[in-house]
Amino acid sequence: MQDTRHRCSWTGSDPLYIRYHDEEWGVPVHDDKTLFEFLVLESAQAGLSWSTILKKRENYRQAFANFDITKVARYTQEDVDTLLSNQGIVRNRLKITAAINNAQRFLEIQKEHGNFARYQWQFVDNAPKQNKWRDTSQIPAITLESERFSKDLKKRGFRFLGPTTVYAHMQATGMVNDHTIDCFRYAELSH
Repeated sequence: MQDTRHRCSWTGSDPLYIRYHDEEWGVPVHDDKTLFEFLVLESAQAGLSWSTILKKRENYRQAFANFDITKVARYTQEDVDTLLSNQGIVRNRLKITAAINNAQRFLEIQKEHGNFARYQWQFVDNAPKQNKWRDTSQIPAITLESERFSKDLKKRGFRFLGPTTVYAHMQATGMVNDHTIDCFRYAELSH
């Protein structure tokens, strides 16, 4: 039976993209491990396509201790060297060391706020922002919220998380509902 549901146009026909769109993108996330996973993947994506990162996602899970924040925060130079030889991930020293640094900063935020989710969700007043886009061309790459969030992360020492990357993170983790209004997921994620 053919799936005839209308989706956001960016999904195309790639089954991996479609599954990600249908099951994850825009779903509110309050689990710190998942939030950390998305931060690592979004920062790795900078300058690349999201499909490239999705295809490497399982390799990232293995390479980054299933996104165990405490373990990643303790990665050493030896671990960096191992990751740089791992063909299953983006082998960029700056992005790899940023992931380790960001794990350390993530732990600091957990200590300060009790969990990272509480910190992250304050940038949208603790509720998903419901946008009403008719076409994906209307969706911004940066918003005031992503600029504030990114600026605060940078102040805390995070790297590779500029306002565009942070907005992609906000979309992925459901802080904003950027499904177009004709997409079947829009109504499902509207509250």
